[in-house]
Amino acid sequence: MVCDGFKPAVEASSLRTKGGQVRVGRNGKMGATMNQKEIAALGASLHRIDPKLLRPEKDSRQIRIWYQGEEPYFDVFFDLKDGEIVWFQLTFRGKCVSWNQEQSRLQTGKTNELMVGDVSYYSASKLIQNDSSPDRELVEFARSILQSRAGEPVFEQALALLESAK
Repeated sequence: MVCDGFKPAVEASSLRTKGGQVRVGRNGKMGATMNQKEIAALGASLHRIDPKLLRPEKDSRQIRIWYQGEEPYFDVFFDLKDGEIVWFQLTFRGKCVSWNQEQSRLQTGKTNELMVGDVSYYSASKLIQNDSSPDRELVEFARSILQSRAGEPVFEQALALLESAK
């Protein structure tokens, strides 16, 4: 893992949250609340993974950027083509928020990361079961995480996509 030397671009108090808190899950379930300070700490824990560790993309104009948080099951992926996001995914505690350019809409779901006893589970791949409609609490959490990294172009771009996909 390669640390990118991130220092928070925004103070915890400037994150836009409802009543200073965001509801987020524990053990794969939504419902617990996290305050602005906790969200800022989670955002700050995201470290960029060395691109050499990733499989090269088939299209030379496309790159993948992977950030991994200090908490298990917390990752953010961005696929960029010619500098623009074509796909992004945030996973946290067995939940997932994603957006892709083809559908231009948000999708939420559950990952298989927290399923115990799955002998076929390989930690470098995730199976995602999509929700029938977006989980608004999870989307709000993702928005808060992206806001915590304000000032970084890829996070700003993802935030704009998330805002436009409401």
